[in-house]
Amino acid sequence: MSFKSSHKTKRIDYKTEIIAGITGFFAISYIIIVNPMILANAGIPADLSVFATIFSSALGCLLMWRWADAPIIMTPGMGVNAFFTYTLVVAMELTWQQAIAISIISSVLYLIIAFTKLSTIFSQAIPGSLKAGITAGIGLFLVTIGLEKAHLIQQGGSRSLLAIGDLSSPTVLLALFGLVVTLILFLRKTPGGFIIGIILTSVLGVVFDIGQQQSGMSVSLAHLAQYPSIMFKGDFSSLFTLKFLLAVFSMTMILVFESMGLLEGLLPEKSQFKRAYQASAMCTFMSGFLGTSPTVAAAESASGIESGGRTGVMSLTAGSLFLISLLFIPLLSYVPEAAIAPVIIITGALMMGALQSINFGDFSDWFPAFLITVLIPLTGSISTGLAFGFVAYPLAKIAVGQTKKVSGTLYILAALFLLQLICDAVFL
Repeated sequence: MSFKSSHKTKRIDYKTEIIAGITGFFAISYIIIVNPMILANAGIPADLSVFATIFSSALGCLLMWRWADAPIIMTPGMGVNAFFTYTLVVAMELTWQQAIAISIISSVLYLIIAFTKLSTIFSQAIPGSLKAGITAGIGLFLVTIGLEKAHLIQQGGSRSLLAIGDLSSPTVLLALFGLVVTLILFLRKTPGGFIIGIILTSVLGVVFDIGQQQSGMSVSLAHLAQYPSIMFKGDFSSLFTLKFLLAVFSMTMILVFESMGLLEGLLPEKSQFKRAYQASAMCTFMSGFLGTSPTVAAAESASGIESGGRTGVMSLTAGSLFLISLLFIPLLSYVPEAAIAPVIIITGALMMGALQSINFGDFSDWFPAFLITVLIPLTGSISTGLAFGFVAYPLAKIAVGQTKKVSGTLYILAALFLLQLICDAVFL
């Protein structure tokens, strides 16, 4: 996705930028509800992580305005929060405090890359097909999570991995209603369509008492006093264990390359990339201390850019609205999982749109990206998908005699990912 700017001067149309900021905020505002619910599965209390979500988003937007003057909204990333919860905590059996420590160390490495020539080296070394595969694979992972939360899929029997859920279940019917409504609003480009869909589905759930026991959120501004209990909680006691180091490597690769791909696709002016990438890294570093999974550039920033956002004023506006949203968080206790599932599903589907940039006519380009795309959701591990894709790419290019398309940097990364797979098989 790319947007061309018609602005060649520093003159700012404040009215347009503010409208763009409002539009972008309402497009991504669902993250205030969705992120705490995903992190709750990692053990972080949702009634406290909602504050971390809001503060990290506001801080990220302010950084993007002040440091980069770029129209990018920063929030805890969909996909990154899934890796944090379902890979690090659920699959690898780490504590959420250890996952926070992993996020902090990974963000330090991200900072080093962002503020050195390494960002340019990596940007030029990693083929677009692999970047697209990462985005699409995380998107498909989110789709499976959303379908599971909607109870539309469940564990299959002896003949299949997955099976359709009980379509007569009130929870499933509520989720299907939310999916239809949210999809219609999205297709009609209704401003704030995602949050409207969540509200309508939640109201229906409250009226018919569907899924209320599953929401798991009882949020009040009074809980703000307890919020410091999840701040600065990184547990570095396992720092030198193999499991911890492998997790750091995987998280770093996700942050570096997903952020790179998102910013390259979103920014209206390519000259904004370097400082925007640095601002993203700074915010990612701070998010761990605030008690949430890492922040990334929100793909929904595109809605604000399409509305005319070209400068950091758009980001400043969105950041201010995140802080104002503190006044409305008590309403989140009425939001069931069936109401957020449609947003997760549609967000995942949008991320899969990255596949359109891949040259399907060149199988040596497509197959490594394909491995990333399918193995992330099928294994439930983003790091596994990345490893297979990065190892397969140079092998495929060697097989077809296109070794000049593989940089030395990519060979090094492939070797590191291969080492990760070996360590996973032998030691974990």
